[in-house]
Amino acid sequence: MLDGAVRARIEPAINGLARAIARTGVSANAITVLAWVLGVAAAGLIAWHVYLAGMIVLLASRLADGLDGAVARINGKTDFGGYLDIVLDFAIYGAIPVGFALADPAANAVAAVVLVFSFYVNGASFLAFAIMAEKHGLSTDQRGEKSFFFTTGLAEATETIAVFVLACLFPGWFPVLACVFAAICLYTALSRIVATARILR
Repeated sequence: MLDGAVRARIEPAINGLARAIARTGVSANAITVLAWVLGVAAAGLIAWHVYLAGMIVLLASRLADGLDGAVARINGKTDFGGYLDIVLDFAIYGAIPVGFALADPAANAVAAVVLVFSFYVNGASFLAFAIMAEKHGLSTDQRGEKSFFFTTGLAEATETIAVFVLACLFPGWFPVLACVFAAICLYTALSRIVATARILR
């Protein structure tokens, strides 16, 4: 829901940094992999109860995730780059709840499982629509220039990162935050199913 507004605010700075990175010859795919490594490191720090450091590393990971697309637009986008970006993004979004589950299995494991399940369903609704959009020749630039159709929704990247940041700041709140956000993710998936039914009919 907030991705568009956040994107508009940070895009000039991201593009400036991306131009500087592109001049060094670093590829967009290398930045994508770096974002994944940082995301996994953040999950590990969270698992070891180093929550603030985990939050900082996670934010660095998400900054890199914003940079890879900007660098790709400068150097030339590739289908594999778009594919790698989305796969590793989902890997990070799954890793962070696992980190919280490992940090305190008794308190967090069930909530983490519920949250990962909601990500799975929400991700399926997102990616399956992208396939249908390609089949029917649909396109959008609501979330900028992307490798495939990005559908908007109540739970997007900005909201996900905000929940993870709150959980790092207040680890004891993780079960409540995870369950509330899982409900929001499932609502987003349902809204996509309803919208897809209308569009494809």
